Amino acid sequence: MPATSTDFTLPIGRVHAIVELARRRGWDTEALLTEAAIAPELLTHGRARVTVGQAVHMVQRLWRSTDDELLGLGRRPMPRGTFRLVCFALLGARDIAAALHRFRLCQKALPGFPPLSTVVHGHETRISFDLRGIRHPDGLIIDTLLMVAYRFLNWAVGGSLPLVRVEVPYPANELDDYELIFGAPVRFSSPHPALVLDTAALTMPLVRDEDDLLRFLRNAPEAVIARGPDSVSTAARVRRILERGGPRDRPGVDRIAAELAISPATLRRKLRDEHTSPSLIREQILRDTAVAALVRGETVSALSRRLGFSEPSAFSRAFRRWTGSSPGSYRGPGH
Repeated sequence: MPATSTDFTLPIGRVHAIVELARRRGWDTEALLTEAAIAPELLTHGRARVTVGQAVHMVQRLWRSTDDELLGLGRRPMPRGTFRLVCFALLGARDIAAALHRFRLCQKALPGFPPLSTVVHGHETRISFDLRGIRHPDGLIIDTLLMVAYRFLNWAVGGSLPLVRVEVPYPANELDDYELIFGAPVRFSSPHPALVLDTAALTMPLVRDEDDLLRFLRNAPEAVIARGPDSVSTAARVRRILERGGPRDRPGVDRIAAELAISPATLRRKLRDEHTSPSLIREQILRDTAVAALVRGETVSALSRRLGFSEPSAFSRAFRRWTGSSPGSYRGPGH
């Protein structure tokens, strides 16, 4: 299975969506999970996690077996390589507004892709998708479209494209990775799936070249699924600071606030607005590091020492609290 340097993890609900799609299509779900080193029993554990690499592996396998980058969820099949061609077509655009205009000019050559529209309303610009041509517009295709559009635009301008919010037409759910994906608030039960930007962002120049694009596409769809090092949310910035210290030297709130040039009270408020806290972010780092290490084959005893636990049993109890499962459930075949 291809390795990934990203230690973020995704909720098992993302795997559920892919597995349910495979079952509806009559594909081999057992082989899909086995090749991604995901134990089937984890599907029954609501707090279970998977690595970005495992999710990438599942999507890549389905791409190979279907030759459809929308996995049968679009209006028509979209052959492999289509996203790559579209990225090259957009790369030479002057700014975001020009890139969006260029994409609309390409839409007749993309019959499987839902039509995209851009509406400017004062200080907000809504980039939305029309799903009327899709028979079953479930959360998987909605999140994929929004994720692909945002990740490419954010990458193209150098990773500094803040979202005002994301709008999705389905009800609120228990998935906890929206901040990982978008770094922006999500508004559920909206009329259409949309990315909402500050209108001023339309003039942001595209700064990437073809060599950058080749690197971006090298292990597709990893660059789309994984959050890059440029996310601007407060939670992401705090996480980067905490990760630098390692498990035995995590800075406290005062040090984090000083590095961000804000007061501790402002830091706590900003994190509270993003539905998190320094202690919760620390737990997420430990959880994600542990899951990624176990999938790679690191032993429980070595991992518990590395993460600063007094003994393996203490680590195992914490791991069950984080994921609802034992560490052994995450160890792939051969480990």
